[in-house]
Amino acid sequence: MLLVKDYPKAEPGRSPVRSISAKPDPEVDDLISGQAVPTPKSRARRKAQDTLAAAQAPVRAAPVAEAKPQAAPEVAPKAAPQAAPQAAPQAPNVAPISAKLREQDAEQLHSAKQKPVEAPVKSSTSRKADRSGLTKVFVLDTNVLMHDPSSLFRFEEHDVYLPMMTLEELDNHKKGMSEVARNARQVSRTLDALIANVDDDAIESGIPLSKLGNKDAKGRLLFQTRLTSAPLPEGLPEGKADNQILGVVRALEQQQAGRAIVLVSKDINMRIKARAIGLPAEDYFNDHVLEDSDLLYSGIVQLPDNFWDTHGKDVESWQENKNGNSATYYRVTGPLIPTLLANQFVYMEPKDGQSPLYAQVKQIDGKTAVLQTLRDYSHNKNNVWGITARNREQNFALNLLMNPECDFVTLLGQAGTGKTLLALAAGLAQVLETKLYNEIIVTRVTVPVGEDIGFLPGTEEEKMSPWMGAFDDNLEVLMKSDGDAGDWGRAATQDLIRSRIKIKSLNFMRGRTFVNKFLIIDEAQNLTPKQMKTLVTRAGPGTKILCLGNIAQIDTPYLTEGSSGLTYVVDRFKGWNHGGHVTLARGERSRLADHASDVL
Repeated sequence: MLLVKDYPKAEPGRSPVRSISAKPDPEVDDLISGQAVPTPKSRARRKAQDTLAAAQAPVRAAPVAEAKPQAAPEVAPKAAPQAAPQAAPQAPNVAPISAKLREQDAEQLHSAKQKPVEAPVKSSTSRKADRSGLTKVFVLDTNVLMHDPSSLFRFEEHDVYLPMMTLEELDNHKKGMSEVARNARQVSRTLDALIANVDDDAIESGIPLSKLGNKDAKGRLLFQTRLTSAPLPEGLPEGKADNQILGVVRALEQQQAGRAIVLVSKDINMRIKARAIGLPAEDYFNDHVLEDSDLLYSGIVQLPDNFWDTHGKDVESWQENKNGNSATYYRVTGPLIPTLLANQFVYMEPKDGQSPLYAQVKQIDGKTAVLQTLRDYSHNKNNVWGITARNREQNFALNLLMNPECDFVTLLGQAGTGKTLLALAAGLAQVLETKLYNEIIVTRVTVPVGEDIGFLPGTEEEKMSPWMGAFDDNLEVLMKSDGDAGDWGRAATQDLIRSRIKIKSLNFMRGRTFVNKFLIIDEAQNLTPKQMKTLVTRAGPGTKILCLGNIAQIDTPYLTEGSSGLTYVVDRFKGWNHGGHVTLARGERSRLADHASDVL
């Protein structure tokens, strides 16, 4: 056995390591089950373990000397299956960890310093209520309702409480044509439908949230029907709306001592103030598609080197000519197939000199899949408007962009990976050469990075032109390919290209239908899921939609990597036969840009 001080320390971002012999702790189990990922052990925990090791040193001295050469760290079987089984018989020699130390360990894991910033962490009040099986009362801040109008029905069997100040702030934000104002009006209509034909006594006791047909919402809607006051720390202004909501939460805790009262707010400062005065507060993360952006679908899978050994039995192969391109198809069967998705890219690059495999999954039926080899766009003979793929991921992306059967394409990647250049080149080739589409429509969210410079003069296209600088830069690269045309020829080409590219604003997209268009949505990470739905549903017959973005650069308030509209569509469209996704990994802008992205 190892001494406690020699136990392996957890690393940031990795799963917690727990001893087999340790008695399970409910709070630590909550952390391991996905509520939060603990960071490295704190100084206090290491000090407590060293103290325990010193107290137990005489008991373990002899066994440690004998077992040390063949001992292995004790970990949970899922964390490290290669743990040596010889360590198990030595467990009785270790004195059991005291309950007091376990409480101290759990307390350190739940301390403010140990919680990751982005992980949706439940408050201790919520965790205790979950373990006891009791329903909770969630007090909603106004920003939650304005962020997600359907949030009233997202709390399952728990009750929802609306303070009077929340209703007052909803009324203040209902005017205007912004997304926030529309959400506020939608919440007001929903509340009006819930309280319709309800007696005053029913409002006092709670209105069933399933009244409008939302079967998942099994709790009740509670309103603040009387003035409640609870003492808050001196110095907090009493007239401020946030402080009044905090006072309501404190009063509810006093009135309903047996229930868990939890404040839900998208305002970080509001949650900090609540926790500072001892009130449980949580973020609203029901709209998060993924809790960890590293789990986002990449669209690419590397096959093992022994793929043909395990999947090559009874393999079928044939060739077909589609859209003027000849491709080879393989029908393979094996244990890896059920983990793949339609239109997912697979590749295998053997190190023993064998030819590599680059293919796309076209069809899956149980443990059998049909793989289609790709067209090599890295070769100059297959260039797209003078552009060739510089790496594997760009070749995958061009196969999606040039495939007329693929109606929806999402490209993720950091700055300089070639998202915009590839999209424009594919659009120009299919609009001006093959005439598959009649024009390119470009749009993006007008969210400034810095200080807003005010209103812009001109027409809709002139107002949008400053936001489209990235497309102008890429058009210059694409129009330089024809060097023998002369000045007049290049000017005519530029006029022709610009006549086929239309720049539109998102504000006027509702109600439109695009037919035979090549629609490019740039900076799509700044769109909410609702805005993304509005745009994607504009597609008419023969329209192809491209969503480009980098989820690490989100400028829209209240949007995170997990709740972005781009993350939403990538996760929902994966596996669709007419959609595809590629995450571009390597930057190809310049060596300066690549070095800056690594060191800055």
